[in-house]
Amino acid sequence: MSRPLSHLGPDGARMVDVGDKPTTARRAVAAARVTMTPATRALALSGQGPKGPVLETARLAGIQAAKRTADLIPLCHPLPLDAVDVVIAPDGDAALLVTATARATWRTGVEMEALTAAAVAALTLIDMLKAAEKTLVISDLRLLEKSGGRSGDWKRPA
Repeated sequence: MSRPLSHLGPDGARMVDVGDKPTTARRAVAAARVTMTPATRALALSGQGPKGPVLETARLAGIQAAKRTADLIPLCHPLPLDAVDVVIAPDGDAALLVTATARATWRTGVEMEALTAAAVAALTLIDMLKAAEKTLVISDLRLLEKSGGRSGDWKRPA
């Protein structure tokens, strides 16, 4: 069953009014996969790429991006984040998996902040590794789970 889009009003796009919603604990987890050759993955995991510490730079970029989500996505609410965590781990022998978790105690969810963190961390991996390999690919950017708010908890089926 499809629901009407909350960001569309009678006059077009609009920012959703969350003023009457209760403040609750919100959490969202998102992920993205960056595929590369095994040699490039080994370089990334070694801690030193052509431009410096690959994983740490990407992790910090993801955290910073989550804090700027409302500046990047037009109808997102700026919200006070309680925490953002970005983990980058090996995924098979030729990829890295970026997992971003965002938490806030507020009136709207943090899904876009988690997705933005995962996307920007993945983009930063490409920037940090492009001198070593030109064929890097970002795929599977997706929301894995969310909790809190009126719609309750949700988890992507396995």
